[in-house]
Amino acid sequence: MKKVFLITKREYITQVKKKSFVLLTLLAPILILLFGAIIAYMFKANETHYNIAVADESGVFQKIPSTSDISYQYIDVADVESVKATLKDTEALDGLLVIPKLENQDFNRLEKESMLYTNKKVSFDSRQKIATAISSEVRKEKIKNLGLDENEISDLNKSFTLNTENIKNKTKGDGDFEFGVKSALAGILMYATFMFIVIYGVRVMRSVLEEKNNRVVEIIISSVKPFDLMLGKILGVTLVALTQFITWIIMIVAAAVFFNQSFLSSPETLSGAASSASQFGNIEQMFGMISHSLLSLNYLSIIFVFIFYFLLGYIFYSSIYAAIGSAVDNETETQQFTIFAILPLTLGLYGSFSIMNNPDGPLAFWLSIIPLTSPVAMIARIPFGVPTWELAVSMLLLVGSALLMIFIAGKVYRVGILIYGNKVTFKEVLKWIRSS
Repeated sequence: MKKVFLITKREYITQVKKKSFVLLTLLAPILILLFGAIIAYMFKANETHYNIAVADESGVFQKIPSTSDISYQYIDVADVESVKATLKDTEALDGLLVIPKLENQDFNRLEKESMLYTNKKVSFDSRQKIATAISSEVRKEKIKNLGLDENEISDLNKSFTLNTENIKNKTKGDGDFEFGVKSALAGILMYATFMFIVIYGVRVMRSVLEEKNNRVVEIIISSVKPFDLMLGKILGVTLVALTQFITWIIMIVAAAVFFNQSFLSSPETLSGAASSASQFGNIEQMFGMISHSLLSLNYLSIIFVFIFYFLLGYIFYSSIYAAIGSAVDNETETQQFTIFAILPLTLGLYGSFSIMNNPDGPLAFWLSIIPLTSPVAMIARIPFGVPTWELAVSMLLLVGSALLMIFIAGKVYRVGILIYGNKVTFKEVLKWIRSS
């Protein structure tokens, strides 16, 4: 064990001393937020403001309000032809909306004969906004013709919110906002686990492959058993990943506490916070609500389960990657084997999308129990709450499977690390595993 510790220490210190590791660990959350802000800005920057002239022969649509990206200018019906003629050459107007006269309340004819003339391509969203604005005015006109009050109609259309309570654990059901926060958290944790297991697993495989090709491993195993070398590498990289995750978790929790304090200090956001749309008026309130929802969860349990499943899942799959790296001579040959490591994780990842809709469904149960998929599936379930016995069974199976995989990978590593020049087949790998 002393040699395993020394190898683990060397792998860990070599990685964490790199400037790239320090920068990535500290700046990654900031870079992700910055990237999201840039994407949002790009969507905003691609918006175009349109000036639309409106000729309303019906006299019904004089109340269409301008928006941030569409300005309406009402013109006299008599000027339609002259405006249409100059539309090609003018830059002051981008379009002409002609709404025919509404006769005998024939709204079908109104829809068929309404026309938007443009001198450029108008975005799909803007066209939909214009259509929606007209639909809203048509609806109001129909309500008026029926002799009904619009407020009464709105009251009839009001949706029904069903309150729920679990009598087993005496917990209230999630509102739409809380459910959205839990789903987003589950998705982020799930993707993070998937990506880092693959990224760090490939890193172990390349490290093993590089030492094998450089023949450095021949010198190392003269004083260290192949199994100890493999285990030391896996544990070393595991600690590197754990260091990154702990740093990020501390940063995220600190940010959540900061925004939550801001949220709690604003009394108006506490009253009906999850139901009112006005609370999203500024970015600080939005972050405050998200932080408040996250901290209301059992986040210590979520963090513990996340770290456990990442570590055990990583050990399980990195053992496979280490075995692959020892069995082949170049990265091209790894392709025939790596599919067996990526495919189960990918199935667990995409199968887990249904978990967000029904965390206690049969698929959710089996994906979170089977060790091949549980590292991502259980993490997707944990924000919604998981029965203790299911969590215990899943953890025990994953621990046992990880130990078994280390044992199997050790047998492959012991033989494959010293074989050069031969293209390894599945049949040979199975022989190595069966050997004593």
